[in-house]
Amino acid sequence: MIRELQGGALDEAKRAPGYARELRQALQAVLTERTILEKLRKEHGREGGGDPAELDFAAARAEIGRRLACLRDAADG
Repeated sequence: MIRELQGGALDEAKRAPGYARELRQALQAVLTERTILEKLRKEHGREGGGDPAELDFAAARAEIGRRLACLRDAADG
């Protein structure tokens, strides 16, 4: 569109406000979705609360123990 405008095609100039409006609406939709996702991430990041990026070593240890017990049971059968 810019090249056509520089070349003197004024028909494209009439469409520019519509393009700008569509771009603005798309950007607003993206920003709204980002805000919603951030809110959901904060609310549901971890069941126990706190920082979702924080590692829960006790839960990891328990899960490893559970899986090892399953392997031991399978080996006995």
